[in-house]
Amino acid sequence: MIRLAVSVEGRTEREFVKSVLAESLRPMVEPTPILLGRARGRGAGGGNVTVERLASEMADCYPNFDAVTSLVDFYGFRGKEKRTVEELEEHLIAEIEKKISRGWDRRKAIPYVQKHEFEGLLFSKVDAFAKLPDMPNESLRALESIRAQFPTPEDINDDRETAPSKRIAEAVPKYSKVVDGPQLAEDMGLPAIRAACPRFHGWLTRLESLGQSERGAP
Repeated sequence: MIRLAVSVEGRTEREFVKSVLAESLRPMVEPTPILLGRARGRGAGGGNVTVERLASEMADCYPNFDAVTSLVDFYGFRGKEKRTVEELEEHLIAEIEKKISRGWDRRKAIPYVQKHEFEGLLFSKVDAFAKLPDMPNESLRALESIRAQFPTPEDINDDRETAPSKRIAEAVPKYSKVVDGPQLAEDMGLPAIRAACPRFHGWLTRLESLGQSERGAP
């Protein structure tokens, strides 16, 4: 079994890895979510993600796991300036390599930055929101209207007022990020999310390939 460290920026992503991602990757890959920096504190949220901080933490995990990856949001990523998601990931690879003194294998370091935000994935199957307690029909219609405006959930923009999480909070005032987010993803199922979100699907495919490589090893 491949032991995979997953650097996550908050409790929502941690629960998603534990309750949804792990069920998909086992038994060949066992993901362990590791909260970044201040998010480890009791009650602390995520955020304050930078290339330096994320690269350092992934490099620290590298000697103790068979592979390392990340699940952090492009929205709120500090110091990204005008770089694309792909450019940030390439920068992360370069910085991780600088911090590892021996045993470097690029195939085992897979930094992933979610475009634009974890909550974007929840637009993959909007009707799953209907299962939330006291979910008004008008809220569901508002979410469906938002989804219809974009080619994929990953294209929902990351402006301060229109990021996916902000849109959900406005449409569903009782939405709880930490509780409802992972549960909604579990209800939707990874096949539905992968079908709607090509970047996420590509990342998961790379993680699955780690287990396939292990199975094919002599």
